[in-house]
Amino acid sequence: MKIKVGDILKHPSYNEFIKVDEIKELEDYFYLRATKIYSRENIERYIKKEDINDFEIVRNIVDFDSDPLEAFLAYEALRLKYASIYDPYLAMNVSKIDPLPFQIEAVYDYILRFPKVRFLLADDPGAGKTIMAGMVLKELKIRSKIQRILIVTPGHLKYQWQREMQEKFQEEFVIIDRNYFNQYSGINPWKRENQVITSMDFAKQKEIISTLDLVDWDLVIVDEAYKMAAYFYNKFQKTERYKLGEVISKNTYHLLFITATPHKGDPENFRLLLDLLNPGLFSLPDILIESIQNKENTIFLRRLKEDMVDFDGKPLFTKRMPKTIEFRLSDKEKILYNELSEYVINQY
Repeated sequence: MKIKVGDILKHPSYNEFIKVDEIKELEDYFYLRATKIYSRENIERYIKKEDINDFEIVRNIVDFDSDPLEAFLAYEALRLKYASIYDPYLAMNVSKIDPLPFQIEAVYDYILRFPKVRFLLADDPGAGKTIMAGMVLKELKIRSKIQRILIVTPGHLKYQWQREMQEKFQEEFVIIDRNYFNQYSGINPWKRENQVITSMDFAKQKEIISTLDLVDWDLVIVDEAYKMAAYFYNKFQKTERYKLGEVISKNTYHLLFITATPHKGDPENFRLLLDLLNPGLFSLPDILIESIQNKENTIFLRRLKEDMVDFDGKPLFTKRMPKTIEFRLSDKEKILYNELSEYVINQY
């Protein structure tokens, strides 16, 4: 067999084809210098003349002997890898959702406007903020920007988030709670899972937050983020939830806050909430107010129900006309009202 420079060879000792860069005939040996086709690894060896026939010259390195399903999956993976370059709304198109125009606008024109997501989404109730958060999550994941994801919610919403992420976006999340911690004692559970949902009040506990402080995330989503409050009355007072927000903020790259009630009428309280997203961006409440007035804000968005329309421009919600109606309570109704109020204030 005559081997020459440029030939493509196949040999049982190599797991891929090799290309001949140089070959010389010596007394009892051939000197071979070659390069592996795919890995580009260099090869240099002496071959006995009687062993040269172990090499096979390949005329066409493309063959169709692979498993059809494996070949399809390989091409599909490559297509999806670059799909976001050609389809800027890919997450919307591969998820089981029918987003409305204001939701598409929030995700693609505001939240994903910059490479690093640090944003407060504060639309009115009923706007579908969970859907928008899922779109952000899915889009970043498709673009290979995130892998480790944490969703922090009030306790009663954990399973709702888990269900919606699975049903609408085909994303599986593990709920980490006290039972999970007890099950995996001796290790840090936060490091064990890549997609986690947890309760805000569970995560803020001293022995839990200390373990959370040891891990990093690519994206954290906080639902009902207004609960991470801090106050300034003569001195700066941090709640336990605010301290949780500080830990999350420094340990994640992307951070998305969701709440329908971002402002409690206290500009300093609102500024401190935004400070978790971008520390130092608004050093004083006056700077924050000025940025809002001048429409220079880039880290939060709030739209009222009256602003939300469908693709035909029709309002999605009926116009609200609040009225105060006076009425008298009976003695039994007063007792019920007072006891229910006491329960809400002291228990709920």
